[in-house]
Amino acid sequence: MPETHSRRRHALRELLREADLDALLVTDLLNIRYLTGFTGSQAAVVVHAADEPGAERATAFSTDGRYSTQAAEQVPDLERIIERPSELVLAEHVAKAPDRYRRTGFESQHVTVDGRDALAEAAPGIELTRAPGLVERLRLVKDAAEVDAIRMACAAADRALADLIEHGGLRPGRTELEVARELEARMLEHGAAGPAFDTIVAAGAHSAIPHHRPTSAALAAGDFVKMDFGALVDGYHSDMTRTVVLGAPADWQREVYELVHAAQAAGRGAVRVGTDVRDVDGAARQVIDDAGYGERYPHSVGHGVGLEIHEAPALSQRGDGRIEEGMVVTVEPGVYLPERGGVRIEDTLAVRESTPELLTLTTKELVAV
Repeated sequence: MPETHSRRRHALRELLREADLDALLVTDLLNIRYLTGFTGSQAAVVVHAADEPGAERATAFSTDGRYSTQAAEQVPDLERIIERPSELVLAEHVAKAPDRYRRTGFESQHVTVDGRDALAEAAPGIELTRAPGLVERLRLVKDAAEVDAIRMACAAADRALADLIEHGGLRPGRTELEVARELEARMLEHGAAGPAFDTIVAAGAHSAIPHHRPTSAALAAGDFVKMDFGALVDGYHSDMTRTVVLGAPADWQREVYELVHAAQAAGRGAVRVGTDVRDVDGAARQVIDDAGYGERYPHSVGHGVGLEIHEAPALSQRGDGRIEEGMVVTVEPGVYLPERGGVRIEDTLAVRESTPELLTLTTKELVAV
């Protein structure tokens, strides 16, 4: 999609001019993918700030010989320099035109001190300036192609869970690891390139551990089973958590589940354009606090989702910024009772001008299997 990537570079140029930069040296591979479409493991791109006919000719991409064919296919619209190490090759490239690249930013959040020194040595006469987070600012708001990919990733996860339940994959005697591997395999069957992250399956007392890693522990009748998982499609992630109970739920399980269900609904209801991200967290947290379970809710309510499974914005008590149309975020409150069990309910949502679009469609009612 050269047009999509060209449009993103155009948007970046506006940020560069605001920051009084002549160019930005991009070295983070996810940011390179976002700006160019390149999916290899070694590359860099320098984006010039000029916004005039032919400006793309001042933007250059570099990778090594392993990816020359791939780069020609994925990055057909930029000058390609096939040499490594790419970041130093491009530093030397800008040094050849000091008037054009006089003040060049670099992604200081991704570059080590030694890396910065190497760039400076390769680009004498260029003012290398810390410029963290510029591409990430663009990635906060997803375009239609990004939302489509996340929607497909969510659908793969929804269908995988439905198949798992329909075919008896959640039953006493199976291990957490077996359930996790089956969920991942079924996501592949439904179009995923792989899991979005390490799948969490936590049964019984393990469900009270927010990020429990699945083990050989067997599921048992009466257990809560908490599953936090997602699919990867075209480089984009989905994220969903559902908690079920094996057999008839006990009264305490219904109580905790209904509380988290209400908190999650409150959090989703707060996802509105212009809302402070801290207020989204607060909406869900207040429900749990009022019920006396605040100490059993140890994490934030959500985060952005995209090329990374956890990216800005952070929907937390310490978050910064406001909800914007086009963001894709999760809402995932939980309550965890040590030695008994816990519940988390999580959805992925795309922010719209009015009501957010729910991308994870599996029911949030308590399911007994």
